[in-house]
Amino acid sequence: MTRTSFSIAGRPLGPGHPPYVIAEMSGNHNGSLERARLLVKIARDAGADAVKLQTYTADTITIRSTRPEFIVGDGLWKGRQLHDLYEEAHTPWAWHAELFAYAKEIGITIFSSPFDPTAVDLLTDLGAPAFKIASAEIVDFGLMEYVASKGKPVIVSTGMATDAEIGEAVNVLRQNGAKELLVLHCNSGYPTPLKDANLSRIPYLAEKFDVLVGFSDHTMGTLAASIATALGCAAFEKHFTTDRADGGIDSAFSLDAGELKEYCDGARDAFASIGRADVEVSASEAATRQFRRSLYFVKPLAAGETVTAAHVRSIRPANGLHTKHLKDLIGKKAKAAIEAGTPTDFALVG
Repeated sequence: MTRTSFSIAGRPLGPGHPPYVIAEMSGNHNGSLERARLLVKIARDAGADAVKLQTYTADTITIRSTRPEFIVGDGLWKGRQLHDLYEEAHTPWAWHAELFAYAKEIGITIFSSPFDPTAVDLLTDLGAPAFKIASAEIVDFGLMEYVASKGKPVIVSTGMATDAEIGEAVNVLRQNGAKELLVLHCNSGYPTPLKDANLSRIPYLAEKFDVLVGFSDHTMGTLAASIATALGCAAFEKHFTTDRADGGIDSAFSLDAGELKEYCDGARDAFASIGRADVEVSASEAATRQFRRSLYFVKPLAAGETVTAAHVRSIRPANGLHTKHLKDLIGKKAKAAIEAGTPTDFALVG
């Protein structure tokens, strides 16, 4: 079964493990290497398991053209030419080595989404522990074949994809060497309204394609993460920034530093709350069992006196016999005098 756990840089993902949180930097570095370094530190401080980059240039992802299909028609980037948009958003390749080294220095995993084979080569040389296939690249079979051939864990987002396209992508990756595969349910709305999150697809995709499934979360806030965790989500990917007021290509649908920490904590708290089905009495409630009802002598009895229904009541606390023994006590005789307020015990009667 391929839905068994696997690890990225020593951190296990899958059943029995808290959700793996990937903090997506995207273009929120705003063209500043120092800001990019700060974002790596923010991700670490927030408790994310990994920080993720995007590795492309405008020329490796598109061409410069003024034809209508190369102009964004709607949404956050309406009217922008694709080449200009990607030129602004890309993470310069010259930064990658420094960001990888800095992440290692401060103790957070780092990897990236490559968008062409040369980006795969760069990331391989830097020792990336995993690769991410972005939603729009799920139809790029050549890229997926090359990524899979590297033998590293592969994460693939499914925004905009049909089940048939997801199935084709999973097959391509598996057939070319990707043995450790995480599929991210995703809606490529920026941001995604909660009504379009369709979190029921998480267990559906896991069953249909026999893979670990996570959630590339473009909703605002943390509610969707808690629900997704309860549905078996193995990992999250979430865009983040320093502060939305700072602006940036993806800032409008990104969490700020404090919100990212709340997101990471919330996902793990949600996982902890799921617990185990075989726990009948939890440690936190064990002490309160004493406040349940039990049978007490509520009227005094003289030695040899017969116990009647008037002598015994079901009251709190639980130091006496279980209430099911009421009929067993009636008619017995007190072996010695019994004070009112004494918990019942078969040793006291005969």
